[in-house]
Amino acid sequence: MVRINRVYTKAGDQGKTALVGGQKVSKASARVECYGAVDELNAALGLVRTSLEGSPAGAELSPIVARVQNELFNLGAELATPDAERRARAPAIEERHVSALEAEIDRLNEDLPELRSFILPGGGWVSAHLHLARTICRRAERLVVRLSESGEEVGAQAIPYLNRLSDALFVFGRHAAKADGKAEPVWEPDRT
Repeated sequence: MVRINRVYTKAGDQGKTALVGGQKVSKASARVECYGAVDELNAALGLVRTSLEGSPAGAELSPIVARVQNELFNLGAELATPDAERRARAPAIEERHVSALEAEIDRLNEDLPELRSFILPGGGWVSAHLHLARTICRRAERLVVRLSESGEEVGAQAIPYLNRLSDALFVFGRHAAKADGKAEPVWEPDRT
C-alpha cells in the first residue's frame, strides 16, 4: 500500500530527484524526461476520460482509457527504476498489454470509414483530446527510444507499448468522432 502523508518534501529544491532505489539524478535527466512524458500522457488521458462523460463513445472507451491510465502508471514506475533486479519485482508492461491494444485497434477499426487522407486533430471534444494524447504518446515514445539508445535499460515492452498505444489513440479518436456524430477534419494540402 502506498501512503503519502506530505505533498511537498523540499528534497527537489536543488533540481535533483530520487529514482526508485534511491539514486539521485537531475530533474532534467533523460530518465526523468521519459517518465515525466508518460505522466503528462496520463494527465491528457484524464481529460479524455472527463470528456467521455455523456459521450456515446464513453461506454466503449472509458473502461479502456481507465485501464491504460493504470498501465501508464506502471510504465512510469518501470522507467523510474533503473536497477534491473528491482524492476523485475515491480509491475511492468508486458506483451499482453501490447496484444490487448492491438485487439482493440483491430476491433474498433473494422467499423471506421476507409482513410482517404490524413486526419487533422478535431472531430469533437473527445476525439480532439485523444489526438492530443496521441501526440504526447509519440513524444514519450521518442524519449524512451533515446534513453534506450543511450545504453540505459528500459523494459522490453516499453517501446512497443508506447508505439501501439499511439496507434490505438488514433483509432480511438476516429471511433469517438464517429460515435459522437462529428465529422473528422481531413488534410487538404491545397487549402493553404
